[in-house]
Amino acid sequence: MVAVNRVFIAQLAGLPVFGPDGEPIGKARDVVISLRIDRQPPRVLGMVVELVTRRRIFVPMLRVTSIEPNAVTLATGSVNLRPFHQRVNEVMVIGELLDAKITVEDGATAVVVDAAMELTRTRDWRMVRVAGRERTGRFSLKGPVQVWRWEDVTGLSVNEIAGQPQGAQQLVAVFEGMRAADVAHSLHELPAKRRHEVADALDDERLADVIEELSEEDQKDILSHLDEERAADILEAMNPDDAADLLSELSEGTKDRLLELMEPEESEPVRRLLEYSFDTAGGLMTPEPIILTPDATIAEALARVRNPDLTPALASMVFVCRSPSATPTGRYLGCVHIQRLLREPPFDLVAGVLDTDLTYLSPNASLSDVTRYFATYNLVCAPVLDETEHLLGAVTVDDVLDHLLPDNWRETGLSHA
Repeated sequence: MVAVNRVFIAQLAGLPVFGPDGEPIGKARDVVISLRIDRQPPRVLGMVVELVTRRRIFVPMLRVTSIEPNAVTLATGSVNLRPFHQRVNEVMVIGELLDAKITVEDGATAVVVDAAMELTRTRDWRMVRVAGRERTGRFSLKGPVQVWRWEDVTGLSVNEIAGQPQGAQQLVAVFEGMRAADVAHSLHELPAKRRHEVADALDDERLADVIEELSEEDQKDILSHLDEERAADILEAMNPDDAADLLSELSEGTKDRLLELMEPEESEPVRRLLEYSFDTAGGLMTPEPIILTPDATIAEALARVRNPDLTPALASMVFVCRSPSATPTGRYLGCVHIQRLLREPPFDLVAGVLDTDLTYLSPNASLSDVTRYFATYNLVCAPVLDETEHLLGAVTVDDVLDHLLPDNWRETGLSHA
């Protein structure tokens, strides 16, 4: 028995999906409808569910037994794990319908902020209501959210949705709170038009985080859509190693123009990384690990590793060097593992607990050498030094995995071995 008869679709996004015995399946990401030629409410075909492996599958509405405010439950039976592929005349409500411009009964224009489906007497779900706010100008909305019958609005045919420019404020609101990797996966599934609209609506920091999680083709697609000034701003907001990887995929002319548009202090570490081949320690490393001088305390080191912007791998180790502490640093003295930091008195100096025996990587070390290094020492972060023992950066295990996995791993997700 379905718990409710009317469901607003935007409220479904991110809800956990469970099997009949309570086993977790994944999360609801969208609802697929089949648009009609006339203006009658379209039939709801099913839900797009993202598995824990990030693969997106299609679940027919007949398989849905319960929709509650905090969860969706599926009926008994096997789940078809084939990836979801959108067909002609199918529309993803969250991905494509939100932010669409519509005309309502009195001739006013509005923007879609949500849509509601209802269960009919024949046990079919129909998209029966459209929620929106009226427009006062090109970008301005006014008044409270209103709800209209599907039959009383125009502008929601497949051709109209595909042809009109849409904002993306409502879709961006749905993405709020999602991990950058999950937003990236959602963007990959959208038509190019909507992908570009979302990119335009995201702020620079958020878009930079999302681009870092996209495939090379999607990265180049979005970067080429942006004007060069904003593209340079996005590259500045990205991690230098990710920015260098992306720039290395562009033509020499485009790469040089974007580097010139970047602020010199932002472009300099990227330029240094571009000097190395992508499959060497120098090409894999980030030039911005945690670097401390020998007079820093354990408390200072712990404060640095608490930075929420650091990846867990990068936060696993701090490096101690003589000034200057920006890469390339002064003479490298050693490193301290986070587990050691947690065991020491907070006001002791990091210089007293250095690991000076751990070997380091050369910037020209091959990918296979780097892989063997991590396997040998059971680490997730490693220092990269030049021949005069100055710290150039650090390689993390996630960067290594990115280059070991197949090129299309972000689109295909994980297998169910």
